[in-house]
Amino acid sequence: MDNPVQNYKLKTVGINLYYGDFHALRDISMEILECSITAIIGPSGCGKSSLLRTFNRMNDLIPNARIEGEAYIGNQPIYGSDSDAVQIRKKIGMVFQKPNLFPTSIYNNIAIGPKSQGIKNKGDLDGIVEKSLRQVALFDDLKDRLSEPGLSLSSEQQQRLCIARALAIEPEAILMDESCSALDPVSTLMIEDLMKKLAENYAIIIVTHNMEQAVRVSDMAAFMMIGDDRAGMLVEYSNTEDMFSNPKDERTEGYITGRFG
Repeated sequence: MDNPVQNYKLKTVGINLYYGDFHALRDISMEILECSITAIIGPSGCGKSSLLRTFNRMNDLIPNARIEGEAYIGNQPIYGSDSDAVQIRKKIGMVFQKPNLFPTSIYNNIAIGPKSQGIKNKGDLDGIVEKSLRQVALFDDLKDRLSEPGLSLSSEQQQRLCIARALAIEPEAILMDESCSALDPVSTLMIEDLMKKLAENYAIIIVTHNMEQAVRVSDMAAFMMIGDDRAGMLVEYSNTEDMFSNPKDERTEGYITGRFG
């Protein structure tokens, strides 16, 4: 790693992912640094989102999916015999490509997570809702509209609200799967600014097809492609600036310069 002094928050060691007989990911080993943004880039179908989902066990929800290898959050095994998928997902929040709000109020969209963890006191929930909205710079705009439907907000505000919902359960890391792809350029830049601010306290992994976005926001970059056996493989993982200015693998250079992919 480029910065061995800094601790990792997430780690995979020889991860192989299968969907039935299909080998989706092959021998993925990487460490995700604390308080940083890591961008996963690569052509469509190379397993970027599948890799993202290995960190919070979302692949468990896919029939016939199985994992070989090891993954950790801190020193805790993600796939250990004593690991609980629900507890893992509380530690590793996820924001999807399109805002996926519940058809309920702004307030309830955020409070639903803490409620599921057993927090029932109205004052405690009010505090969590306010804190989460402040973290995504929405509280001042929405403090008098908390009873309104979350779906009444703009796309950019809806995505911020989804991020606030993820933050409400106090995760240690946040996964973002092309979470700006449905937004206009101005809204995209606003979400990117939010990512940078959140990275002061969280490990963030983003999947993106936008090379400019990867350069703008990420500290580390992982380039993936489809191997000869059709499984997704990690070709190069390094400091973002180094990867884009001096890639070590010619396949990485070919992708980021647009010669393929």
